[in-house]
This record gives sequence, C-alpha cells and structure tokens, in this order.
Amino acid sequence: MSARWNMIVDVARCDNCRVCFLAVKDEHNGNDFPGYAAAQPAQGHKWLDIVRKERGSYPLVEAHFMPVMCNHCDDAPCLKAARNGAVRKRDDGIVIIDPEKAQGQKQIVDACPYGAISWNEEKQIPQAWIFDAHLLDAGWTKTRAEQACPTGVFRAVKVEDAEMQRLRAEEGLEVLRPELGTRPRVWYKNLHLMTRCFVGGSVVADVPATSSIAGAAQAATVEECIAGAEVVLRQDGRELARTTTDIFGEWKIDRLEPGSHGYEIVVTGAAGRFTTRFDLGEESCYLGVMKLT
Repeated sequence: MSARWNMIVDVARCDNCRVCFLAVKDEHNGNDFPGYAAAQPAQGHKWLDIVRKERGSYPLVEAHFMPVMCNHCDDAPCLKAARNGAVRKRDDGIVIIDPEKAQGQKQIVDACPYGAISWNEEKQIPQAWIFDAHLLDAGWTKTRAEQACPTGVFRAVKVEDAEMQRLRAEEGLEVLRPELGTRPRVWYKNLHLMTRCFVGGSVVADVPATSSIAGAAQAATVEECIAGAEVVLRQDGRELARTTTDIFGEWKIDRLEPGSHGYEIVVTGAAGRFTTRFDLGEESCYLGVMKLT
C-alpha cells in the first residue's frame, strides 16, 4: 500500500495565536489554483478555525484551543453526496472538491458532519481546506499552517497506514467523533483537553508554629498548604489514578469521562487523612480545600 498524508495536531501546544488561520487565508484569498480550489472569499470562510474549551472552576481553571479543518476522511460523506465526480479521494489520502464540477452542489456542504465545508455564495461552490495539495504536489513537505505555526502544533506525515496506526498507538492519537465511522486523516494528540474532564483540589493542614509575644515563646498552630501529600482516586472501589500535591498543596487528575459516577478521593499526608466521595457532571470539577485531620 502506498504512503498517504495525515495531519497530527497537538492540542496542548496551541495557544490561539491564529497564525495558522491567517496562513490559510493568505494562501487562498484572491488566489485560484485550477483543479484544486478557487479563491477563498475575503470574509466569512474559516477553512482552518480554532475551537476554544474552558475546563474547571475558580481557582482551578484551564483554557485550551483546538484547530479544526477538513478531516480528509477515507469514508467521506461529502464524496457520497457529490454528483458527477465533484469530490474525489486521491491515492495519497487527500480529498479534493473540484471547483468546477461542484458548481451548484450545496448538498456537499450539508453532508459534512464536522461543518468543515463552506459555501461560496458568489461562485456557488462548496469549498474546504485542501491540505495544501497544490504545494505538496510541487515538492513541499509541510502545509502553510505547519510552516507558520510558532509552537509546533501541526505535523504533516506521509506514511503507510500501518505506520500511522503505530504512531496512533505510540502517541495516543485520536480522531474527532470516531462514532461517525468517517475515518479521518486528521489526528489529535492530547484531545482529552477538549473532550474529557479533570478533578482537582487543594490540601491544607494545621501545623505547629512558634511566635514570640512579649519575649515569651507561645506554641500555636497555623494552616498551611501541604506539599507531597498522596492523592488516590478510586471508582467503585477500584483505583484509577494517584498523584501528589505540589508546593501549593494543589493536585489534579485528568482524562475522566464526563457524566461518570461513584468516585472517591483519599488524601494522605504526615498531618492526617481526608476522604470524600463525588459524582462527575459534564464539566471538570474543583473539590475545594481539603483539610487533613
């Protein structure tokens, strides 16, 4: 089997600078590439866009960003919806919407379950990100988005499917909405930052302190953040994960399924122990301050 193009996108590296978005705009605004794509409209189209996701609640809040684009699916719904060969799947894995054959075929836009195809009202054609096929065919090894990205979010690889599956397993890669069965060629690393939940908390304890009042030493206790406490997460009595608190007494356990139930947290440190039970909703959860006793 011949090698095919895949795009690996690392969500953890994206900081929403949107240089990739601008690179795609720069490549296609006002530029026709016959056989690949007609010029993109000056406004409205987002062939490569950034999705934002906030997780957690004060004081433990995260914001993450995910580039989204045409997935160049092996079982592409747009190809099935097209007439007269208006959409074709190349041998190298890239999906191309022919800018001439697709004239008037708005059903191609509606067929994409990812919302990655835009309608050009002026030209009356559907359009999507072409994986910079015109540049790759000219000898480029990177797309414009990958070339422009300052944080290394994108990685285009042309490999055989068996090697791509090895990379998937080795790097924990996932695709968007696998239940659709479209078999995308855009793979995401650290996708859990967008699709799964974390649980976290802060650990404190009363520790001895000595203060000097009128020249006399007086014993007292103060509440301090506890570093190095062990945190164990169990579900229905089975251990799922464990971690330790940082120097601020904070901890976090990630990759939990939204809407899951039956959790127990057990925190153990030199100053004592803390236990609580909880169920997880659709969002990440901050369990608050946990005092060892």
